[in-house]
Amino acid sequence: MNQLLDFVIPAPMGAESLVSYELKKLGLTHVRGENGRVLCSGTPADIPRINLNLRTGARLLICLGSFRAVTFEELFQAATSLPWEDYIPQDGCFPVKGHSISSQLHSIPSCQSILKKALAVRLGSVYGLQTLPETGALYQVQFSIIKDQVTLMLDTSGTNLHKRGYRAQGTAAPLRETLAAALVSLSRYRGKDAFCDPFCGSGTIPIEAALVAKNRAPGLNRSFSAQLWKWLPSRLWAQAIDEARSKEFHGHYDIWGGDIDPAAISLARHNASLAGVDDIVQFEVACATRFHRGESRGRVITNPPYGERLMERQEAEALYRAFGRAAKGLSSGWQIGVLSSHTEFERAFGRPADKKRKLYNGMLKCDFFLYNTP
Repeated sequence: MNQLLDFVIPAPMGAESLVSYELKKLGLTHVRGENGRVLCSGTPADIPRINLNLRTGARLLICLGSFRAVTFEELFQAATSLPWEDYIPQDGCFPVKGHSISSQLHSIPSCQSILKKALAVRLGSVYGLQTLPETGALYQVQFSIIKDQVTLMLDTSGTNLHKRGYRAQGTAAPLRETLAAALVSLSRYRGKDAFCDPFCGSGTIPIEAALVAKNRAPGLNRSFSAQLWKWLPSRLWAQAIDEARSKEFHGHYDIWGGDIDPAAISLARHNASLAGVDDIVQFEVACATRFHRGESRGRVITNPPYGERLMERQEAEALYRAFGRAAKGLSSGWQIGVLSSHTEFERAFGRPADKKRKLYNGMLKCDFFLYNTP
């Protein structure tokens, strides 16, 4: 199978441009961002390359068809007309899931049932079977129905791409790896300057910074659904892995994470070891309110407690004030980036941000406040 495929990459709200930039760097074509997702075109060989290398996208889906449907009959007929047999073999397991927004077909269970039946009819007709065994590899079918426009897709990733394989567990209110990578990308960190996270928790932001510094593909330590697909040759995965490893950097980097909780630091060190970056990231028990660095330039990228989830609002504001006072001691070559949902963060920190970027931590609306030290 060498034809051009249409890809859909769900993205964290606010990070669509970052995902687009990554895909263009990987050589994908027709890249265009929409709310909450990025579309592009590529070949089967790009499936392993994207899954292995994408830092900020949620998963890689193949778009098999898009059409308008306002009745279940229209949904069934359009789904039945698609060439599912080109992708799903006779023994393939093809569960169906999805979502519907502002559409006449608003019942998710009903849409799942109709689409499952449509695929079974199509595949059963092609393979000459009344009942399909579904004992083979997973071919997860996803549907999106937005304002009556239906998109049918196959999920190549399996587990969400934020699960890199280095964090079996986290501290309270963990930051997803994909969002941590987005913060590192927005700071334009490339490994040359010092990088610090004074509220590092289980170490996600410093670890993602280390992966960026080493140019290490974030998906090297995990598996993907499409690795078991019969029509996607295993040699393409081997080639993508070799390509990714050949592009790694091997240098000396100044990456540091601190947290007041010794248990969090112990977990951060464990996660860094699993990610293979424990040799270039230093973690230590430290209080963010006394944060100080002697280097002439660097980046502080952090995700402190918000107040809504871990601390009372007044306690969070007091923490922001103390951290703001500590940050004033940094030299003029530093950039500070703070992710927070607190509406009064800038007032508590002590000054308005030089730049702000709206992002979402899960379903929680946040701002990424960027400061240049005066």
